[in-house]
Amino acid sequence: MEKKIRSILSKINEPILSKDFSTLGFVFDVNVKGDSVKLRLGITDMDYTDFPGIKNKIAGKIIEEIPEIKKVEVDFMLGIVNHDNKQKDVVLPGVKNTIAIASGKGGVGKSTVAVNLAAALSLEGAKVGLIDADIYGPSIPIMLGINERPRVVQSNGVNKMLPIVQYGIKLMSIGFLVEDNSAVVWRGPMASSALKQFMSEVLWEDLDFLLFDMPPGTGDIQLTLSQTIPLTGSIVVTTPQEISLSDARKGHNMFVKVNVPNLGFIENMSYYLTPDGNKEYIFGQGGGRKISDEFKVKLLGEIPIDTEIRVTGDSGKPIMLSKPDSDSGKIIRSIAKNLILEINTRNSSPSKSAGIELIV
Repeated sequence: MEKKIRSILSKINEPILSKDFSTLGFVFDVNVKGDSVKLRLGITDMDYTDFPGIKNKIAGKIIEEIPEIKKVEVDFMLGIVNHDNKQKDVVLPGVKNTIAIASGKGGVGKSTVAVNLAAALSLEGAKVGLIDADIYGPSIPIMLGINERPRVVQSNGVNKMLPIVQYGIKLMSIGFLVEDNSAVVWRGPMASSALKQFMSEVLWEDLDFLLFDMPPGTGDIQLTLSQTIPLTGSIVVTTPQEISLSDARKGHNMFVKVNVPNLGFIENMSYYLTPDGNKEYIFGQGGGRKISDEFKVKLLGEIPIDTEIRVTGDSGKPIMLSKPDSDSGKIIRSIAKNLILEINTRNSSPSKSAGIELIV
């Protein structure tokens, strides 16, 4: 009976990606009891507007083709399509997607974006990990209010570190392993070795996304990451002014050279919202859109200058966790949803990744 039901689901498309549930790997559970069936299926957007319609379609098709079934219940959860790559699966078994969050220069708020994006993806229902790959300037311990060290456990006879879990996000940072205020004075190969250990010697287990908060620039760490695992893609964070765009171009081009697709740009510090509701474009206007159009890459979103983003980050509970329904929280959530759509579309149709409509 279960085999018949799965066969039926292989002929019904998930409504957003227009590919069948089975091919996408979105059939999570089929439970048959007597004349009743309970299904747990994946969907790309949990805010989909016609759940009754798709549920009725699925139930109707099953009851039509299997007359002995009288009742069908369908529950949906967020579905993330796996980036199918054997090398990735060897280094990070169980991790579906690996994403580098980068910038061509420092000072654009990349770590703030990375932490809030990880939180937003988690709130959408994804299983998320975050590696603080900025070995010389780790930010995660402060931004997520962590003051503990990872434990070591045995896994298949090998010592592995357990990632710190905070707010449901699995985390690893050099900041968990060194004393507070201690400088990491390492040459490039040592920093690169630490990043490799964070991938291969940490027990990440099953994750939909493993994000890497990269250091600024285009140096050893970026090359180490791109050569160690095939990344699902990169995200480049920029601010609107030309001096930042110039470096963002370099960051984009670096990933192109190492065959890592750019999943999109995020423009941070886009504008300041004055008390009377007007937008003041302190660093210029439209830079993110300009560079996105230039490279024909998605602009995933524009995050404003918001005092609360700074305050909540300093307090150890970023705005996406402390005030998810704030204006900035809603913008970051839309960026997370756009990223999920971009990744699911690319992974399900690698040759047809252009022309995706963003969720607004």
